Amino acid sequence: MIKKYVFGQPLETGAAVLEIPASTDTCSLMRLTQSEEGVSLFYRMEKEDVLYGLGEQVRGINKRGFSYISDATDDPIHTEGKHSLYGGHNFLIISRRHKPSFGIFIDNPGKTVFDAGESKLDELRIQTGCDCVIYTVEGESLKEIAKQFRELIGQSYIAPKWAFGYQQSRWGYESADDVREAVSGHHGHGIPLDAVYLDIDYMERYKDFTVDKEKFPDFPEFVSEMKERGVHLVPIIDAGVKIEEGYPVYEEGVRENYFCKDENGNDFVAAVWPGKSLLPDMLNSKAREWFGSKYKWLMDQGIDGFWNDMNEPAIFYSEVHLKKVMDEVISMKDENMGLHEFFHLKGLVEGLSNNPEDYRRFYHNMDGVKIRHDKVHNLYGCYMTKAAGEAFDKIAPDKRTLLFSRSSYIGMHRYGGIWTGDNASWWNHLLLSIQQMPSLNLCGILYAGSDIGGFGCDATQDLLMRWLEFGIFTPLMRNHAAAGTRPQEVYQFENIPDFRNIIRIRYGLLPYIYSEYMKAVFDHEMYFRPLAFDYPFDAHAPYVEDQLLAGESIMIAPVYRQNASGRYVYLPEEMMMVRMKSLEEKHCEVLKAGHHYVDIALNETVFFVKKNHMLPLAVLDDDIRNISGIDKNRYEWVGFAEDKAEYVLYDDDGMSKNYTPKEQWTKVTRSVNELDVTV
Repeated sequence: MIKKYVFGQPLETGAAVLEIPASTDTCSLMRLTQSEEGVSLFYRMEKEDVLYGLGEQVRGINKRGFSYISDATDDPIHTEGKHSLYGGHNFLIISRRHKPSFGIFIDNPGKTVFDAGESKLDELRIQTGCDCVIYTVEGESLKEIAKQFRELIGQSYIAPKWAFGYQQSRWGYESADDVREAVSGHHGHGIPLDAVYLDIDYMERYKDFTVDKEKFPDFPEFVSEMKERGVHLVPIIDAGVKIEEGYPVYEEGVRENYFCKDENGNDFVAAVWPGKSLLPDMLNSKAREWFGSKYKWLMDQGIDGFWNDMNEPAIFYSEVHLKKVMDEVISMKDENMGLHEFFHLKGLVEGLSNNPEDYRRFYHNMDGVKIRHDKVHNLYGCYMTKAAGEAFDKIAPDKRTLLFSRSSYIGMHRYGGIWTGDNASWWNHLLLSIQQMPSLNLCGILYAGSDIGGFGCDATQDLLMRWLEFGIFTPLMRNHAAAGTRPQEVYQFENIPDFRNIIRIRYGLLPYIYSEYMKAVFDHEMYFRPLAFDYPFDAHAPYVEDQLLAGESIMIAPVYRQNASGRYVYLPEEMMMVRMKSLEEKHCEVLKAGHHYVDIALNETVFFVKKNHMLPLAVLDDDIRNISGIDKNRYEWVGFAEDKAEYVLYDDDGMSKNYTPKEQWTKVTRSVNELDVTV
């Protein structure tokens, strides 16, 4: 059951798609109060209550014990003390052991604070703006609450099938030859590859919808060359448009008033990669349509995938704030700076980027309504991706286009996925990636993944290998590294055959991963789930923070500690453990319910199959180069059955929007003696 409470005059964010009449009764689940500061919600938590949700955030699966702020922030240092990351995902489930659980969704695109027991251990306090819509969701189980919420916000985005293959990216591929080298490096070692990403270096002086003709001569021919080699090119698109006379995107936007304005109605000048830039007004429908139409220029050259970046929006500095800071710095130049003066100077310079004052300095024209940016801050990245998604429906209406974003708000999941931003090559960021996935799924974002190996810092061989062993199961499986870091392509390390085997295991599992992803989309369910969602009566399951259910048949328990030769695993029921050093080298063992220490070698992928479940595993040729090499008629069935197991297999052409009707999904039944891989 969903109830809707309306406060003030809220904006239509587009987060919800179901029409729910506003409730006139008093919310009985939480105490709601209204003041000049905004709307406050209060709930006293019991000792065993668990909090799930909030999408892309720091810390564990259970969000209890810290404060989280929905205020999309360009901050790559994702440490435990940070309160905001790149998105605003204001949905939370309060799981209660002794009372029915419920969900709460705060539909407000401005700042919302979730104090989930940081100030007082047993108190959940939510503070949001005066103009908002609040939804409560009640159900008999966590899964039912999640499903109702997913139905409220609409069907998740479906990526083309090739976008489930292995993908390689690096900020630093500066020319077509750099890309060719990366492709040859993979193929030369027999490593499958479906996509290579183009970061900002492909552009002409960092200008959107341009290509540097010296670095990438004859771009359409290069795109075609890569496709002939089985590789899709995926260019980045940034939010800022360079101020430059003669640059058509800039001149058109200025002429049509498509950029965000300052208080006086002048174009708001900020700086990002190209220097001084203007921000397209993504909240204006005409500006959004105009910006989305620009993707066609690249699509006409053969591009069929994009990643949107810098769209919180990131601001290196604003013209106004830079002048203010520089004036103050100059005034201090003759000072004998002591402790306080030095740190004041340091704070001035560090505070140039993404300064809160700057987000209060510019405005949107929301189709006739002028609104200050900070009031709708979390919508910007969402609406940039909406601009692209709606444009694709016109440019290529029958074809799927890969699209994902750095910043997002609930509702964006209908247009694209996300990657979890600029992480680092830290072991705790591998754990963070594991813990973020079910929270993102809960908010509708199914096509998701992290930068495998870590974006910043230097990845070690063991970290990259362990991260890949988790990344096997994420819909977006992309290795991405920053300029200036150690080369992170898997063929740059020792023991290349081990990396090859891990990535081939991904391709072997793709029939299952794709099937489970698509079923989760159509049924409004979660692909990744915490254990407590499937085992609600298991007293220990809510406290397991490092294992996930992936689809209907598999539980994963990745290794995420440096130098670890294994890990402890909790099994809520008897399961079959599958060990794989390669697709051809498999060992299965049944483990009883309970706690186990499992040895897991560095080059070994381990997962667990639930009782009376099975999954398809593709049999691959040695020379497979991409997802098109998977033969749909060559599957092994891996299963754990007392008598028989059943599996409903989904498949389609992978590129069109002619999705397979539910009545045509393939139901496969195997008796215990008919399974190809079992104990």
